[in-house]
Amino acid sequence: MGARAKSTPESATQRDHALEIPNPEVPVPRTGERRAALVVEDFSKEYESHRAVDGLSFRVAEGEILGLVGPNGAGKTTTLRSIVGVLPIQSGRVVVCGHDLAASEVAAKSRLAWIPDDPQPFDTLTVLEHLRFSAALYGIRDWKDRAERLLERFELTEKRAALGGELSRGMRQKLAFCMAWIHEPGLVLMDEPLSGLDPRAIRSAKDEIRRLAQTGTAVVLSSHQLELIQELADRILIIDRGTKRFEGTLGEARATLSLGEDKSLEDIFLSATDPGPSVDRSTAGTRGP
Repeated sequence: MGARAKSTPESATQRDHALEIPNPEVPVPRTGERRAALVVEDFSKEYESHRAVDGLSFRVAEGEILGLVGPNGAGKTTTLRSIVGVLPIQSGRVVVCGHDLAASEVAAKSRLAWIPDDPQPFDTLTVLEHLRFSAALYGIRDWKDRAERLLERFELTEKRAALGGELSRGMRQKLAFCMAWIHEPGLVLMDEPLSGLDPRAIRSAKDEIRRLAQTGTAVVLSSHQLELIQELADRILIIDRGTKRFEGTLGEARATLSLGEDKSLEDIFLSATDPGPSVDRSTAGTRGP
C-alpha cells in the first residue's frame, strides 16, 4: 500500500490496468520437489557511498515460509522493497514465479503482494473500496465474494464502510492483509506484519499466513519478533550489514554454529550476527535448486 493520499487513485488504475500475463520468460527452477517462487541472485544496492546490500542470493519455494531476520540496518527492508519494485534494482536479478522483474515488470508484480511495516491506505476510500481497487489492479472480476470472505476472516466486516483515514493502526494492518490476499498471489512479502495487532488478531493473522502457504503461496516474513519467525518459518535467512550470514532450517543453523538442540532462534541470531570477526556462513545450510 502506498503513501497516504487525499485523492482517489485513478491515475494508478490507468497506469496498471492491463495485466496481460505472458508466458514465463525464465525457466522456473526447483527447490527440492517444489518450484522456486522467488529467486534472488547476486543482488546489491548502494546509497551514495554506503552499500546496503552486498551480493545477496537466496530462493523461496512455493508454499514455503522464509523468515528474514537481521539487526537494524542489515538491509532487510531495502531487499524487500527492491523485490516488489518500490526501489530499482541496481545490480543482480530478481525472478518472481518465472518472471524476471527487470524484463517483465508487470508480469512479475502481478504475481506478488507486499505488506509494509506501516500500511497507509487512501484517506478517501472505504475499506471495501480499497479491495475493489486492488481487485481492479489485478484484473479480478469476481472480487466481491472473495472480499467479503476476507473481511470476515480478518474481522473487518463491520468496518467495510469506514474510510481509510479513520482506521486505527491495527485496522490498517488488517486491511493490508486483505488487499494482499485478494488476487491470490504466488509470493507475499511482509515487513513486520503483526505490528499494531491485538493478541486475538495476531493469532488470526498467524493462522492466515499458515493457510496461505498451504495453498502454495511463498511467503517472505521479515520481523524482529524472533519467536514469530521460529513459530512460522520453514527456513530462516539471516543477513547482517547487507551480507547473508546464514540460510537454512533451525536444525541446520544449530549444527553449523555448533549450538545445542535446545537453542532458540534468538541464540542463533546472536551467534550469527556477532559483532566480532565475521565468519562467512552464507552457504551453510543452503539448499540447492
